Amino acid sequence: MPVEIRYQSGFGNEFATEAVPGALPAGQNAPQKHPLGLYTEQFSGTAFTAPRAANRRTWTYRIRPSVTHHPYQETPARLIRSGPFTSIVTTPNQLRWNPLPLPDQPTDFVDGIVTLGGNGDPAMQTGVAIHLYGANASMNDRFFYNADGELLIVPQLGSLRLHTELGLLEAAPGEICLIPRGLKFRVGLLDAKARGYICENYGQPFRLPELGAIGANGLANPRDFKTPTAAYDDREGDFHITAKFLGHLWSASIDHSPLDVVAWHGNYAPYKYDLALFNCINTVSFDHPDPSIYTVLSSPSTIPGTANCDFAIFPPRWMVAEHTFRPPWFHRNLMNEFMGLVRGAYDAKAEGFLPGGASLHNCMAGHGPDAESFEHATAADLKPQYLDNTLAFMFETQLVVRPTEFAMNTSILQHEYYECWQELKRHFNPGPKGK
Repeated sequence: MPVEIRYQSGFGNEFATEAVPGALPAGQNAPQKHPLGLYTEQFSGTAFTAPRAANRRTWTYRIRPSVTHHPYQETPARLIRSGPFTSIVTTPNQLRWNPLPLPDQPTDFVDGIVTLGGNGDPAMQTGVAIHLYGANASMNDRFFYNADGELLIVPQLGSLRLHTELGLLEAAPGEICLIPRGLKFRVGLLDAKARGYICENYGQPFRLPELGAIGANGLANPRDFKTPTAAYDDREGDFHITAKFLGHLWSASIDHSPLDVVAWHGNYAPYKYDLALFNCINTVSFDHPDPSIYTVLSSPSTIPGTANCDFAIFPPRWMVAEHTFRPPWFHRNLMNEFMGLVRGAYDAKAEGFLPGGASLHNCMAGHGPDAESFEHATAADLKPQYLDNTLAFMFETQLVVRPTEFAMNTSILQHEYYECWQELKRHFNPGPKGK
């Protein structure tokens, strides 16, 4: 039977939605007795006293409160790792990985998560963890929540249906979805297999970047973000909740679905966004703009102008700059760059950077186009060019991304990655003096 999924538009809005008429109280948040016999529970994503503009909370009206479960017991974390990432020494070398192989044994979304690296510490609420996922089975009687951070999910292969406490979301390759810290959900697969990337954000919640001199419009528009409407799951049975708490996984049994919210109102909620709706801002004269101009979402740090994590994309777009080396130039950054590729090719790499693959260029590690891309770009006829069939992205973070033992020992690590720059030739010609 087809599932109807309805969305509300806007980013950070104060939403109000009910799946049953009368489930949303009128006039107050917590009446003495709910007219439909529901329990009132507030779900807070910030401190109660956070400034109004930054305060995030949602009032839920549910069949049972979320405290009705058996005690949690620690369970194996498989290949999920968490900050602080200190198990091995961090290399300054540029790193690149092939796509994560898809599982051949039944594997759901949570069991299919593999951590490549991260920084900071969830206990200190700063930093990120960067994961890949590969799955071939849906989560039916298993639910998950993450107390350590919010989850920004970037599908690369296969569509996902996310059943959350606050409603249903679907996300296909080319879209993203965000699950707030602490929200319970389960993931169903709409295709036989699924693969993608996850940024687990320990820091301040992702928000839209300030536009500054760009003005009022451009980049990601708030109205294009979609939040689900209330859709409750009234089931009883033998279920389990898996929790990620301070880097460890815990499991508790529960005799009913925890996704039993019949109505809710607030601004702390999951959302999805179609990356094709991103309005690129680019140069129309000369030079290649900084990649920050492609920022979709930003998690700020305590340092003004420096992000705990930025999520930027490199989608199809026109390139028209004159007298300009159009691909990303060679550079070394204070910030640390993890890149992934959803589809197509990235304009700074001729080969080796594959859809589903990843690269990591940490603080002050030189990087840029490979030798073949450089030679092509310096000889190209600079007509207006439309970059088509491409979608790369970047998690850029203020702290060094420390790879995990898996990341440094897996067979998908490209040990020969450094070779792509070794054929860059000497072109220097001082010419006659005075010329």
